[in-house]
Amino acid sequence: MNSRISTGFKLQSVVFHTMSLKQKITDDMKTAMRTGNTKQRDTIRLLQAAIKQREVDERITLDDTAIIAVIEKMLKQRKDSIAQYEAAKRQDLADAEKAETVILSAYMPQALADAEIEVLIAEAITESGAKNMQEMGKVMAILKPKLAGRADMAKVSSLIKVKLSA
Repeated sequence: MNSRISTGFKLQSVVFHTMSLKQKITDDMKTAMRTGNTKQRDTIRLLQAAIKQREVDERITLDDTAIIAVIEKMLKQRKDSIAQYEAAKRQDLADAEKAETVILSAYMPQALADAEIEVLIAEAITESGAKNMQEMGKVMAILKPKLAGRADMAKVSSLIKVKLSA
């Protein structure tokens, strides 16, 4: 009699991966709540609300790239607010926005050095074959995915203009 005993268990390979940005934000929220850091807690709540709003609006689950885009948008809003508050001589409100900027910046990827950005711009110009300002969009289309969250796109744009107009 030939009988095999099956346990019903399948061996699965264990995959170790880095924590997603969304999970890191959630963990930091829990830590801020435990430690009583109200400024960090409130800022992370704003970030989580913005992420959730975009997920509900678009009926998707955001990946790390999309979350970085949300954070970039929030940082840009904060920078604009800081400028307006300082112009109105409301340093207390400007300081609050600056504190939020510091907290949000912690979730952004490591910024590229100017030299690295210059190299990527030169490669993109060569790749796109752009020769003048009218073809700047082609260069930006190549660079945007590579530089998302890692460089100030306004600065990149001005560097491209200088290279294409030279």
